[in-house]
Amino acid sequence: MKNRHPLLDRQVELVISGKVAPIRGKLIEFGQDILVLHNGTQFLYVPLIHLQQLRILSQDGEKFEVPEMPFEPYNEPISYRKILMNAKGMFSEIYITGNQPIHGYLTTVMNDFFVFYSPVYHTVIISLQHLKYLIPYNPNVTPYTLTPEQFPLKPSPLTLARTFDQQLRKLIGEFVVLDLGENPNKIGVLKSLDQNMIELANASGNAVFLHFDHVKTVHIP
Repeated sequence: MKNRHPLLDRQVELVISGKVAPIRGKLIEFGQDILVLHNGTQFLYVPLIHLQQLRILSQDGEKFEVPEMPFEPYNEPISYRKILMNAKGMFSEIYITGNQPIHGYLTTVMNDFFVFYSPVYHTVIISLQHLKYLIPYNPNVTPYTLTPEQFPLKPSPLTLARTFDQQLRKLIGEFVVLDLGENPNKIGVLKSLDQNMIELANASGNAVFLHFDHVKTVHIP
């Protein structure tokens, strides 16, 4: 049985970390670590770790039919990890940081990170604790209307470790982009990871230190 949250099946507004504009829609599911919203056209899966506020809209707004959920049985409890496992290979939109979401395919789920393949960023390693939402698209939709020949779903060229920490250690000595390059000081050669501090050499060769817990994504351009 699904959890009977008091706002279930009501029109609500969410405030989530890192996103200025609130998200609105009908609350469909409320699990132990993730909730599901339908905004009239799409399902949004929002990890609860980033939920700052959940409130009912003063007016329920437009009424709409909610289609069948894309992958999980409706009568089983949902979980963050189960959603990610079910979303593997589906064209999806995810939001992590900055002004733009990423579009592509979730390919692999490890202990505390997952791998996302995007036509823009290629292979992106994403910490589980920093995903703000995931939107699965219809099966007949492809990124930017690219054909499978133009955008083949490739296996990751990286040898994957079990944890995000171990994965970063494997990339020591490589030129990397952290957090999708939103800050120029998060682009450079990964020099070391010691006591939760990451050292990068930036474009001018200066050392920049970042705390591991605040690194959301890493990819090699």
